[in-house]
Amino acid sequence: MKKKILFIVNVDWFFVSHRLPIALAAIKCGYEVHLSCAVTDKGKELESLGIFLHPLSLSRSGVGIFNELIALKQLYSVVKSVKPNIVHSVTIKPVLYGNIVARILRVPVRVSSISGLGYVFIAAGFKARIFRAFISTFYKVALGGITSVIFQNTSDRDILKKLGVINSEQEVFIRGSGVNLDLYPVTNEPEGTPVVMLVARLLIDKGVNEFISASKIMKSNVSNIRMVLVGDTDLENPKSIAPKELDKWVSSGIVEHWGYSYDVAQTMSKANIVVLPSYREGLPKSLIEAAACGRAVITTDVPGCRDAIEVNKTGLLVPVKKDKPLADAILQLINDDELRKQFAINGRALAEQAFDINDVIKKHLDIYNQI
Repeated sequence: MKKKILFIVNVDWFFVSHRLPIALAAIKCGYEVHLSCAVTDKGKELESLGIFLHPLSLSRSGVGIFNELIALKQLYSVVKSVKPNIVHSVTIKPVLYGNIVARILRVPVRVSSISGLGYVFIAAGFKARIFRAFISTFYKVALGGITSVIFQNTSDRDILKKLGVINSEQEVFIRGSGVNLDLYPVTNEPEGTPVVMLVARLLIDKGVNEFISASKIMKSNVSNIRMVLVGDTDLENPKSIAPKELDKWVSSGIVEHWGYSYDVAQTMSKANIVVLPSYREGLPKSLIEAAACGRAVITTDVPGCRDAIEVNKTGLLVPVKKDKPLADAILQLINDDELRKQFAINGRALAEQAFDINDVIKKHLDIYNQI
């Protein structure tokens, strides 16, 4: 009989963008692949690829007790019926809930990918400390006895090790979800007005407000610049930028909004600089994609973001939540063609060395094949 892998993630489109190549490689290796997640418009595509889909009513935000209990009950039913040999959970709620259920049902192998621990681990204030203590206990219970925990950055790993959640034998380090380098050709920068681009879901935590503030600074000092947002709002996320606010920025000329990109490589080819002023990440795919495309980047000195670049070699680091340093860094790269081009060359080299999807797939299959 085929061995079964059950992936548990928050939503289908995230799985498509971050884990699908791994699942398809597992199918080629003879595994039967199942996926439990919230289903949007990607369900038929996933099923057509041979993946068994199990819908899950999992909210990506909020902790209403009744809804969370429903999700746990659904997960229990899925795991019990599939009887997987391996459960691989990705993102915060699936890691916590999926591992609790898998422990109860004695799944032989449990793998979890920590794609960021969430802002609760760096937030200040009394409520944040209380919630952090609760979540830390939850992680200890969920990850107890786990086979492997995959980290994307050292900060998240160090936090869980300090809490005593995992030990060195359980940790695996894989820098992000990887990219197919063949689909990210390096192109020359566009000529004419410089384009500075942020590619992300349009959330407060992605640094969109700081990007807008930096745009205002730039446009008051530089007449010839285009500041571009690529991505959609996410109204299911409480940190989403309001569509009315976005419309106001666009109509006032502060920023251009190009919407969601179905071909990031082609979109990034139109940029001179890629910016991500995020508050915290696992390892942001947009920075991996920028490196693969051969584009200089500017990002914040926070977990995940600083792990995705080589400082002053592929990009610049700026303080988090600070618009003036961000604007200064943009101006520096706009005015220094040679530095920007050298960052681009070094970025592609970094992508080839650290972000190749084939290497990422091999590392995951090595984990699965240990059983």
